[in-house]
Amino acid sequence: SYSIGLAGIWYQWIWMFSTPFFWLLAPIYRRLRYITTGDFFERRYGPSLGAGYALMGLVYFTLNCGLMLKAAVLIMTVLFVTYSLVGGLVAAVVTDFIQGVFILVLSFLLIPFALNAAGGIAAIHDGLDAQMFSFVAPVEVTLFFVTMAVINGLVSIVVQPHHMAIGGAGKKESAGRWGWTYGNFLKRIMTLGWAFTGVFAAFLFPGLAEAEREMAFGLAVQNLLPAGLVGLMIASMAAAVMSSCDSFMVGGSALFTRNCYRKYFRREASPAHYLRVARFASLFVVLGGLLFALVLPSVVHGVTIIWKFTALFGIGFWAALFWERANKWGVWASIISMSLCILWTEYQGWTLPQQIALYLPVGVASIVLGSLLTPKEAPERLRQFYTLLRTPVGEEWKLKEAGVEIIEEGHNIEQTERDALPLTERGHSLLLVDLLKFPGAFTWARYRIDLNGFLIAWGVVFTLILFGYLTTLIGA
Repeated sequence: SYSIGLAGIWYQWIWMFSTPFFWLLAPIYRRLRYITTGDFFERRYGPSLGAGYALMGLVYFTLNCGLMLKAAVLIMTVLFVTYSLVGGLVAAVVTDFIQGVFILVLSFLLIPFALNAAGGIAAIHDGLDAQMFSFVAPVEVTLFFVTMAVINGLVSIVVQPHHMAIGGAGKKESAGRWGWTYGNFLKRIMTLGWAFTGVFAAFLFPGLAEAEREMAFGLAVQNLLPAGLVGLMIASMAAAVMSSCDSFMVGGSALFTRNCYRKYFRREASPAHYLRVARFASLFVVLGGLLFALVLPSVVHGVTIIWKFTALFGIGFWAALFWERANKWGVWASIISMSLCILWTEYQGWTLPQQIALYLPVGVASIVLGSLLTPKEAPERLRQFYTLLRTPVGEEWKLKEAGVEIIEEGHNIEQTERDALPLTERGHSLLLVDLLKFPGAFTWARYRIDLNGFLIAWGVVFTLILFGYLTTLIGA
């Protein structure tokens, strides 16, 4: 935002249009009763894709830790590593809640001081090109960039490795829906504070070169805040880093232990043994992140690497939900063809949106052709997978009668008796799972929870975008 204006917000706002889908996805993660997203690929497509995804997930966590640690200091790394090793996911959740309050401070603390130093918002409007207050830039973040990045975000968001825990850990399906969807909407509001801070810094501290633009935030903190608030801001920045890296540590350790080590190295061992392995694995995630932080040229560059990397498995995830014909050969064909497209276009110097416009259609075509030209997945594997998806938590007795394996048995939704009307007939059916059965299977009563929440969430999206636009008019 320092260099291209408010359009810089799209490096985070690309997820805005994915957020309504969280309402639909949260119960899917929960009903599968899996521990990791690696379990998803293993149970739907077989062990090879489970292990392949686990490796992708470990790299994802490592890259993200590198992004967060690029501006971090060693003592902060020691802190979050220590409490994550000792307390695991519970420690991460408790500390993340507290650190979330500090992130709210981080997002808006600089704005009043910047406005005071500039002489008001009107002075900033007068001193900057009008383009700095546009959500579309003539360079870098163009309308084509935004369009392609949003589509890529929707494809890739489902395979971010920590989302199985986010969607599956709620006490009720409604808790997962509301927490994941509206917690992310809160993040989108916070991002407005970051974008405006960048624009204000461009007015107050002009002259930073393109390679130095990510220094603008620190420059503003150093020059605008009094000493005590500088300390508060440093604490808030530390909280932002630790609240992400601790969960990445725990998630990475689970992926490696469950979907690689336990599957291929030691199938039978005590829980204490697997816990020790998980702790070592989490350390390697952080060490890899530190190394990545040292070689990463910029945060934006790292973000775009992650976008492309996660998209490789995204198409396979979406296909698994509603197309029973999708198989492991199709997914591997999609991953390989997309990887080759990315490597070739990178070598040819294509821009990011140009790359996305090529590799996503190629990936979709590859999974369709690869699946149709090769044998179907084993009927029993598909039966187990889709029975889980179509059985709300609270009707576990149906799974047991059907002989479906339950990795993590759920409770605490509206428990139903055998003679009661099934939850799927009372609004708990899932749109994404039954997508290819429409319109024959559709009734509003069956899908009312999905539909109502999805439509309301889209209303929030357009409200937030309108609010963002109206803020650009203040002082203009």
